[in-house]
Amino acid sequence: MQIISRYLTPALLAISVTLAVSGCSNPSLESISIGDQRTQKEIDRNAFRHPVETLQFFDVQPSMSVVEIWPGGGWYASILAPYLKDEGEYYAAHFDPESPVKFFRTMRNKFEERVGSHEAFSNTIFTTMAPPNMLDIAPNASADRVLTFRNVHNWMRNKSEQAVFHAFFKALKPGGLLGVVEHRAPESFSYEQMVESGYVKESYVIELAKKAGFQLLGRSEINRNPQDSKQYVNGVWTLPPTLRVIDSERDKMLSIGESDRMTLKFIKPAT
Repeated sequence: MQIISRYLTPALLAISVTLAVSGCSNPSLESISIGDQRTQKEIDRNAFRHPVETLQFFDVQPSMSVVEIWPGGGWYASILAPYLKDEGEYYAAHFDPESPVKFFRTMRNKFEERVGSHEAFSNTIFTTMAPPNMLDIAPNASADRVLTFRNVHNWMRNKSEQAVFHAFFKALKPGGLLGVVEHRAPESFSYEQMVESGYVKESYVIELAKKAGFQLLGRSEINRNPQDSKQYVNGVWTLPPTLRVIDSERDKMLSIGESDRMTLKFIKPAT
């Protein structure tokens, strides 16, 4: 299916998605992405995050056991949970509800409230991931897919990223896939620049995965944004949706759109 342009207005996007359902290889996934379990703000971001195309690239099927890492407020959860509800399993590997960090506790509580407020989330299975110590995201060798969206840079702040990738490998079945979407840094960035800016080198993510035992299976440019210069005082948080900018720069950042992102999939070898 042709990728919907990131520059469509929300109204045109909704029309385009509706019309595309008949030609999509998975109409159920397409319709869920604009369902009433999602907020209008979440639906508006479909134009930037391409959830249907991304999940199709990761070959997520409704009968699978899927672990989402740090689902935050539930942007992808509001698609994955209902998609997997009847035939599969959705694991939300969220923040520690007893974390000393207030942000983590607050986000976990808000997500739990959301899960309890709509039937679409009714089969959500909660686990906790708080690296470097709490890494049991699902039973060993039980998951068909482990998915993480824009998280690798966060684990780099306490140098726990390699341990996290090992946890992904442990949770997946042999032959299972790891899907990674992350803000993409220029290959010239140092480790310190990656931590400070929130952008991570594609080669570094591949290295982390390979050290954990994965093999690179494919790359996609679904979430590419060539207008993202990656050179901002406030790093990736300068761009939408965070928009950590002064008012005079807001329109410029909105015109750039969300960050340039790598989309990678890895396989846990069968033997």
